[in-house]
Formats: sequence, structure tokens, C-alpha cells
Amino acid sequence: MSLSVRGLAARQLADYRARTPGTFFAEEDQPRLTLDDAYAVQAEVAGLRGAGGEPVAGYKVGATGPGTRKQFGMDGPVRGFLYDTELHPSGATLSHASYANLAIEGELAVRLGDDAEIARVFPVIELHNYVLRSETPTLQELVANGGLHAGVVLPATDGTEWGGEEPLDGVLRVEINGRTVEEGSMSGVPGGPAGSVQWLRGHLEVYGLTLRPRQLVLTGTPLGLYPVRPDDIVRVTAGRLGTVEATVVP
Repeated sequence: MSLSVRGLAARQLADYRARTPGTFFAEEDQPRLTLDDAYAVQAEVAGLRGAGGEPVAGYKVGATGPGTRKQFGMDGPVRGFLYDTELHPSGATLSHASYANLAIEGELAVRLGDDAEIARVFPVIELHNYVLRSETPTLQELVANGGLHAGVVLPATDGTEWGGEEPLDGVLRVEINGRTVEEGSMSGVPGGPAGSVQWLRGHLEVYGLTLRPRQLVLTGTPLGLYPVRPDDIVRVTAGRLGTVEATVVP
């Protein structure tokens, strides 16, 4: 079986919208994807979504921190696209049925300024379709599935001014139903959040892409990925940088 990037992208998007992501990766006779193939599929999906009225809002960096690297058994970093249609305000209610095995990460994000420089930093809740179908999951599957990204919950304010140089001393904490499930250093990913953005700039250049003014960048997390259920209340705090929360409903 030969690989058609365009055909696989159309299938990936249809599966995503049907809440059955990545069925291609369950097939025994699937053609082997290179990492470049996987990024090509991801880019084609972004083109299809953009043409359908879902513009790119920024990027995510993933599989960098110790928690997710251990959990997935894969070493990144990898990147994925973020979409305007999947940005939710703090306090949002999220329908569990609208996702595939909904899981969350607490992490730091940055907002870029007018020159695409780091301008502000704040905590977010990243949403995931936590589904990996290969017998042994690979970076190719992770990338072709957009890093499992399914949306992000943003704080009520656009964070704290930060240019990337000042150390981020403090604790990033994830609470579910008022119980702390994990906490760790806000600078717990390699190079801290600024290091993630630096990696992303260089990575995007290789693929003919670039960061743009006022885009959002999720910088990865030192913590783990946590499945959530209906009636769960999720809260992520990052010291003086603020708090973001969401409620999961059926």
C-alpha cells in the first residue's frame, strides 16, 4: 500500500470529527510513515481546516517533559497546530462526549507580541483525545494525530508580561475535584517555556513555517496527562501567573 498524504489527511480529519481519531494506525498493512510524512499529513489537515473556516491560532510543543515522555515512552519534542475554534475560556463546560477519551494537561503558554516575540505567559488546560492505536505507538502516530491536541482552556486574562529572560520560579499544579494530582516546577521542560519557543522557531523554519504576531504557543509540561470523566472539575494554577479551570459534563 502506498502513502497518499492528501488522502490520509482527509481520512485523519474525518476520523477526528467523528471522534474516532487515527484509525489508520490500527491497520496491520499500513504504509510506514517517516516523521516528515507525519508532519506533511498534519500540515495538510491544517490546510483543510483553514479552508473550512478553522484558522490556525498557534502551535503546541509536546513530548518534552519527564511526565509525558515516561507516559508515552517517546522522546520529543514534537509540535502541533492550534485552532481558533478550539479555544475555550476559563470556567468553560466541556462535553465529555465531544472527545475521544478526554484527557488534560496543565502547562504554561505564551502569547506572542507584535513582532512575534514572547510577550506574556499564563497557565492553560490542554485538552487531548487520548487515543494511540499502534501496538507500539510512535512519534509518527503522535505527530500525524496533531500531538493528540483537541483544544485548550485559556485564563480570563491574557497573563503576565514576560519576555522569556526572567526565571519562572514557582509551582505548576493540576487539581481535579479539589485534589492535587501532580505539581512541579514551572520551568520543568528543557530550557523552560522560552526554550520550547526557541526550539519551535527553528523547527518551523525547517518546514517553511514561522511564528506570527499574537499567536498562542503551548510550551509543554513537566507533568503528566490525566484522563477526566463527567462531573470532574479541573483547575490549573501557576503561582502568581494565575489560574484556569473547567468543568467536564456528560
